[in-house]
Amino acid sequence: MRYELPQVIFSKIIRAVVEFELIDDGDKILIGVSGGKDSLLLIHALSTLKERTKKKFSLAALTIDPKFSDDLNDKLSAVKKFCNELGISHEVRAVDVASMIREQGDKSPCYTCAYFRRAAMNRHANELGANKIAYAHHLDDAVETFFMSLLSSGQLTTFQPKTYLDRTNITVIRPLVYVRESEITKFTRGFDILKSPCPFDGLTNRQRIKKLIAELERDFPDLFNHLAAAMRKNSIGELWDAPKTRQQMRENYFALKFGGKDNV
Repeated sequence: MRYELPQVIFSKIIRAVVEFELIDDGDKILIGVSGGKDSLLLIHALSTLKERTKKKFSLAALTIDPKFSDDLNDKLSAVKKFCNELGISHEVRAVDVASMIREQGDKSPCYTCAYFRRAAMNRHANELGANKIAYAHHLDDAVETFFMSLLSSGQLTTFQPKTYLDRTNITVIRPLVYVRESEITKFTRGFDILKSPCPFDGLTNRQRIKKLIAELERDFPDLFNHLAAAMRKNSIGELWDAPKTRQQMRENYFALKFGGKDNV
């Protein structure tokens, strides 16, 4: 079944594509598809973009089966049908992430899963001759990553809308970076959405951050918008200088104790 993409969502995708120069003529784009609402919207959006613009690019889709269950391939029938209706080839590649997580012990399961999923996507893209990989990360994902980074590492960082991977000669693009998760949920309400097979779904630090932002918005209604604005490089205001090295501190200490730096 085809659904007309709302203009408000399409406009945000066009903005991202134009502002960050995400798509060029001749691109072969591999779409990462989980079967969830975000990736289904991404497939629909890129197909619509191909129809409505004069950019000449091709699309293919790949689902990584992390082996969290034995029947994921069967559950992907709706995804395969959806891709077929849009004229997009869809493949499934099994990567036993579940076993790798068990072997990693106390290490973050999310990090392990993401690492091996990305590696498999990159390999498949190279095999296909694709020069770009599209992921369905949206604005909420970017803001949550930014806030999570601040709380967990003291760094102001998030993922980029466009990232070149020099080791694989692949460019990662995220066309949904201006789209809110609530907009995706509303649009995909009639879609046959695949529930995440991840055993940690809903129990991750990201989910905690999502809930924390929602709770804080009760007292600070503009919090999300302010966090989104803070991700921009031109948002940096008055900050302290970077910490001095031990050698610099030593020189300054002895200059303070014994006089000018010439006496150090």
